[in-house]
Amino acid sequence: MRVLITGGAGFIGCNLAAHHLDRGNHVILLDNLSRPRTHHNLNWLRRKADSEGRAGYIGFYHGDIRDFPRLRQVLAETEPDLVVHLASQVTVTKSVLDPREDFEINALGTFNVLEAIRAQPRPPAMIYASTNKVYGGLEDVAVVLDGMRYRYRDYPNGIAEDRPVDPKSPYGCSKCAGDLYTRDYARIYGLRTVVFRQSTIYGPHQFGLEDQGWLAWLMIATATGRPITIYGDGKQVRDMLHVDDLIAAYDAAWERMDAVAGEVFNIGGGATNSLTIWSEAGPLLEALAGRVIPVTYADWRPGDQRVFISNNSKAAQLLGWSPKIGIREGARQLWDWVVANRDLFV
Repeated sequence: MRVLITGGAGFIGCNLAAHHLDRGNHVILLDNLSRPRTHHNLNWLRRKADSEGRAGYIGFYHGDIRDFPRLRQVLAETEPDLVVHLASQVTVTKSVLDPREDFEINALGTFNVLEAIRAQPRPPAMIYASTNKVYGGLEDVAVVLDGMRYRYRDYPNGIAEDRPVDPKSPYGCSKCAGDLYTRDYARIYGLRTVVFRQSTIYGPHQFGLEDQGWLAWLMIATATGRPITIYGDGKQVRDMLHVDDLIAAYDAAWERMDAVAGEVFNIGGGATNSLTIWSEAGPLLEALAGRVIPVTYADWRPGDQRVFISNNSKAAQLLGWSPKIGIREGARQLWDWVVANRDLFV
């Protein structure tokens, strides 16, 4: 099997590439290496392949998904069986500051990937990494404060795919455009595409920032002694999905691609793997660090959801998938990786 991963040197991409190397598959990475420390991830993958005698199983193309001729060239040369499209502008805040770049990467870039696939004599399948941000702020969904955390009043199992899309930021709009195009190319052109509306993903090799990859950011800040600011009251709830569970979902979709092409799936930790931004994450992190962690509080950020929980029922039914890694086990794994690689963050 040959797998092309756009954004392959990023957090999810390098974990996915390592997984396929372990399975003896050929991996092709396409990345413009614009994000911090992607060079580190790429070098780690190359060392891994070399140490396992699989140097010939990994290939790298420096390229940008905004460059359509380059995409066509890469697909024509590599002839993948599956494209996992991860390359993206990933933060709401940056999309507000530069909506044009956000659109060109997320909307036009995804269109380019689809068109490059469609141009191949034997079009590969494609999995698109969308986001729960396509659902917007969910202002009409009743939320109540239950002790130290918020919860949905009427949706104990979370938000399902029948929820209308209603993005509330340039990032949400651009990802939603790619989401809808990916689904429609299965209907109109018969491409084998699947959309994953992903929740908070975490795990090793995540170089988290304050506005993206929040659990990794809290751990990095704690390990390096950086100040931590909590926006809002810290009782906001997110469902947390370990990257290994996400990769298992990708595998499940690939194995059932002919049956699920054109489908959209919410993919998250679900109600059983949820965590608050600080009222629960704080004590968990303090237990890992073995000390009290000082924080300061600031006003709520615009559009910050009190709760997001993904209802994974459709994925369970059609993909036979559910998360296996609990938040405490996964958090310990991420913390151990951050501590072991502390020098990368200074």
